[in-house]
Amino acid sequence: MKNNAVYYSVGALLYCPANHPSVADSVIGEAFGKPYSLALCLEDTIADACVEDAERILVKTLKKLHRRSRTQSFYLPKIFIRVRSPRQISRLLPLLEKSLTIVTGFIAPKFDTENASDYIRELTAANAAAAAPLYLMPILESADLIDLRKRTDFLYHLKDLLAPAEEQILNIRVGGNDLCHLFGFRRHADESIYQIRPIADIFSDIVSVFGTDYVISGPVWEYYAGKNWKSGLMQELAEDRLCGFTGKTVIHPNQISVVNQSLKVPVNDLADARAVLGWSEDAGSLVSGSSARERMNEYKTHFNWAQKILYLAELYGVEEPDASPVHTLKSTGKPGKRNAV
Repeated sequence: MKNNAVYYSVGALLYCPANHPSVADSVIGEAFGKPYSLALCLEDTIADACVEDAERILVKTLKKLHRRSRTQSFYLPKIFIRVRSPRQISRLLPLLEKSLTIVTGFIAPKFDTENASDYIRELTAANAAAAAPLYLMPILESADLIDLRKRTDFLYHLKDLLAPAEEQILNIRVGGNDLCHLFGFRRHADESIYQIRPIADIFSDIVSVFGTDYVISGPVWEYYAGKNWKSGLMQELAEDRLCGFTGKTVIHPNQISVVNQSLKVPVNDLADARAVLGWSEDAGSLVSGSSARERMNEYKTHFNWAQKILYLAELYGVEEPDASPVHTLKSTGKPGKRNAV
């Protein structure tokens, strides 16, 4: 399990097309609230014929944010560039100049065994030239995940390829919509992706392979208005957390506050986490009732959980007792056979 708060700090990752001309002004004007992270996308949101123009606007956006951040106080999120290919990283670096200092890293879509080594090579070269660490967030959404005969080998091969750069892999991300697209699925606002059994099984396998060594972020929720969008998002966030995901890709500012609320730590969880981490290993007993006297705390089995709870509390705060219970799961029908991971 990751033992540094930075890996849990991405939170709500807001996707924005890199050719959006007003994104810099929106960030400077704090139009999106906070906290959040920002992904400037050069891939699926950009038409093939418009990539060069999008790169130009991206560079202009980052230079403006860098320049204004030196003279004006505003919330500057972690910024990631979603590239189309590994080679695009090295092509962008010299264009960014000093504005590279406000870039946290790159997002690698459709990450698979064919391009993994190239992405790692580009990341290593970029870090050699950068003043601060640059991270990579691979997205697992390849069609290779569909074939049950090869899925396990594919995932472990990917993990082996990532191992040399493990400290620079900020999150593993999952492409929920891309995987649904392969089957022709689409969930409604009152349905959870965990009810789609083939997709839930893929997620379960990803967490089983990567979850002990990496932070994995939850799939995108595509509803931001209309009936049930908020309750549906709250429900899926609760299932994300139960199934081993931290944070979520979002596609509209309306979703950010909902994700942030879900990342807040319940008061009782924080109290128990502090108790577990403050336990003396010389104590005669390594098990005790919780602070609220409603469950068991055990040092040897709850230590990793407690460490993660403290990171989340540090980054996102504590849920007030009378806040909306976004951490409470409700039944959404029959789950996939391997949903709980």
